[in-house]
Amino acid sequence: MKPISLKIPATLLLLVALMLMPCRTSAQILGVNDQEEFTDSVKHELEFGPYFGLYKDNYFTVGTAINERPSRTNSDVKFQISLGIRLTNATLPWNTYVFLMYTQKTFWNVFENSMPMRDLNFNPGIGWSKPFFVKDRYLGKMTLLIEHESNGRDSIQSRSWNRISLSGSAMITDWMLVHAKFWIPIVDGMNNKDILNYAGIWQTGVQVSTFNKKFMWALTLVKRKGFNLNFNTILDFSWRVNEKANLCLFAQYYNGYGENLLDYNQFHSRLRAGIVFKPKFFSEF
Repeated sequence: MKPISLKIPATLLLLVALMLMPCRTSAQILGVNDQEEFTDSVKHELEFGPYFGLYKDNYFTVGTAINERPSRTNSDVKFQISLGIRLTNATLPWNTYVFLMYTQKTFWNVFENSMPMRDLNFNPGIGWSKPFFVKDRYLGKMTLLIEHESNGRDSIQSRSWNRISLSGSAMITDWMLVHAKFWIPIVDGMNNKDILNYAGIWQTGVQVSTFNKKFMWALTLVKRKGFNLNFNTILDFSWRVNEKANLCLFAQYYNGYGENLLDYNQFHSRLRAGIVFKPKFFSEF
């Protein structure tokens, strides 16, 4: 199957622009004291924070396909568990740190008989990260990752690949973060030799929020192999209903290929909603 060239719909870009507009009016620039306090908090978390914590967003959602009548086969539960573990409490050369990460993404067909887990994607890895601080301001970080991803199956349903990834994120303003990730793939799965045509070769995105972090939007674009504008699009929205709550209401729209490993070469356009637990400072992508 050849991948379909999928351009980002103009309506989707307009929707993103409209959602970002309130942030410009409601966001405030942190004062010098606030910025120093924030930077000190980030440094303290990196140096003295718990070894074991959240890595990417941890969420539980349920939803169905867009532009299709909901059915047992196109509606499901999707949830993700993602954890990171720092390997040392000592500051390494160049103020870097090493960590292990593990992310598990599950697609659960709860509306079918016997409610089977359709696909489980396991993504362990080890990373080396360098945060950047300039004049009491946190600017962002760079991370080198060695990752493995597979669905733990055998025979014709087995899918796996490896990546050496370089990712970076930068705080453009106090309410906007941009990120990018590039990888060198090592495809060892016999049944997914063409996975780069669907799961992509690099990604980029932006995350914006209101000043009090009550509302947050994130757009991630994953570039599939080729020279045309063929992106997988992921749009997230979260709403912290209560400042004292640890969770947020959450919605995610996925449009493209590669959402899971088993069906990596099948197109999906799905909207799901549920809850999300976010890392204390920054989510990884």
